[in-house]
Amino acid sequence: MKRVLITGPESTGKSELALQLARHYGGLVVPEYSREFIQGLGRPYLFKDVEHIAIRQVEEYNTSSHPEWVFFDTWLIISKVWFSVVYNRVPSWLDEKISVASFDLVLLCDTDIPWIADPVRENGGTMREELLHSYKNELNHYGLDWELVTGLGEERFLYARQLIDNKIAYGTT
Repeated sequence: MKRVLITGPESTGKSELALQLARHYGGLVVPEYSREFIQGLGRPYLFKDVEHIAIRQVEEYNTSSHPEWVFFDTWLIISKVWFSVVYNRVPSWLDEKISVASFDLVLLCDTDIPWIADPVRENGGTMREELLHSYKNELNHYGLDWELVTGLGEERFLYARQLIDNKIAYGTT
C-alpha cells in the first residue's frame, strides 16, 4: 500500500487534489476531519477540540487501508503547527505519533492559489506564508519525503501526478 499525504495552509486545494489523485490512481481518500468537526461545534473550538481532531487523525491513519493507494487530506503535521500557533503548546503524545508514521510521499500545497474566505478559515494573507514555512520545517524535522506542489487547476493536478509517478509509481521509492 502506498500512502500519500496532502498537506498545506488553508485554501491551497488539498481536498480537491486528494480526490483527483485518488480517482486517477484508483485509491482511497481519508478526508479532512477537522473542517466538518469544527463546523458542527456551534462555538469556537478549544484545545480539547483540536486534540480530539488529532486523535481522530491517528485513528484514521491506523485503520485506513487499500490494496494500493491511500491519500490523506491533511494530517498531524497541521495539527501540531495549529497547537503551536493557537495555544503555544502541543500535547505530549503528538510527537511520537508523527515520528512513527510512514508516508511514501508528502505533497505540500503551495500558497499560489488565491485564498478564499469561509466560516472555518482563519489565516489568509501573510499568515499563510508563515504556516507554509512552519509545515516545511516540521516535514524536514521528521525526515519526511516531501515535494512542493504548485500550479493552478489542472496544472496543479498534473504536477502532483508527475511527482507521484517519478517518486513512487514508477520511480525510486
